[in-house]
Amino acid sequence: MTASEVESYLDEVFPQLHYGGRTYFVEDVGPMTARMRCDYHERHLRPGGTISGPTMMALADLALYAAVLAQIGPVGLAVTTSLNFNFLRKPGQAALIAEAKLMKLGKRLAVGEVCLYSQGEAEMVCHATGTYSIPSER
Repeated sequence: MTASEVESYLDEVFPQLHYGGRTYFVEDVGPMTARMRCDYHERHLRPGGTISGPTMMALADLALYAAVLAQIGPVGLAVTTSLNFNFLRKPGQAALIAEAKLMKLGKRLAVGEVCLYSQGEAEMVCHATGTYSIPSER
């Protein structure tokens, strides 16, 4: 799937993602990779004015899902089976960029990592790893 096909599919199966306005965007997909952006918006903030952990978790999970979909096509029941997060530093007041990379794509499991950055910054704010279960063909 292309980036626009992945984004259209996410719009179709997860319309609630854009409740209150679109802030999540699929910027690019490639072989075993995906890049997503979450625009800086007050609904994603926690006390202190920084982007919240749940927002970073959602973006990382979406980016990993986008990387999987880009390789296997529109499989709605490919689901997260594990996610692990290491929050490294406070994100800036800017969009958040997720760079997802699949390390293994098998018939039943996909394993990958996601690096999150504040847009325009070189230092990672969060590192995540995750596994997706891919349903068998029926």
